[in-house]
Amino acid sequence: MTTSADQSEHLSERVAEAFANATPLHVRGSGSKDFLGETVQGDTLDVTGHTGVVNYEPGELVMTARAGTPLAEIETVLDEAHQMLAFEPPHFGENATLGGTIASGLSGPARPFTGAARDFVLGCRIVNGQGQILRFGGEVMKNVAGYDLSRLMAGAYGTLGVLLDVSLKVLPVPRTQVTQVFEHTAAQALEQISDWQLKPWPITGAYWEDGKTYLRLAGAAYEGAAQARQTFRVLV
Repeated sequence: MTTSADQSEHLSERVAEAFANATPLHVRGSGSKDFLGETVQGDTLDVTGHTGVVNYEPGELVMTARAGTPLAEIETVLDEAHQMLAFEPPHFGENATLGGTIASGLSGPARPFTGAARDFVLGCRIVNGQGQILRFGGEVMKNVAGYDLSRLMAGAYGTLGVLLDVSLKVLPVPRTQVTQVFEHTAAQALEQISDWQLKPWPITGAYWEDGKTYLRLAGAAYEGAAQARQTFRVLV
């Protein structure tokens, strides 16, 4: 576990100073996703010291954490309550942060079936380009007043502001998860996956590589197992 630290004012002051001096900033966490996007020129604004889970309500399926918090730490806290980040973000490094995850907008294999990273962002605090701290959204799913600006931060790569805190909807970990592998050409896999998506199956992942198609089903213990047996009897 990292030490919880709120560096909101420090980051705000750094941005305000850069704005006053017309100095570009390179917003950076652990650097695990430096290979994405355009090459950035400017003074580095390190957010890895801005860490900690601010609020976590397992019963409400909501977590708020600071942008520099390691993704692995967040997943550990969620796992203790048998919950998870539904969009299954890739890490690309041991010290991947929540801020970098949301800023890059990357999602894992469940994206076509459960939603993308932006779909689970409930709210956020940011530092805008003038060094002002702003808050968008909230910590409930029913916050529908006005345009949901917080979701614009997903995939913005820090161009719209420096992420401070992010509130996310989380989900329970499925009680049952089964993955089946099939021998397919790329054309067969494309046709088969398209067909699977039209069926009322609890699919959470479908993927093809090197002649193999991977299908993942997940759900409640009884329903998931029964659905998997029925599904794979049809497909095999």
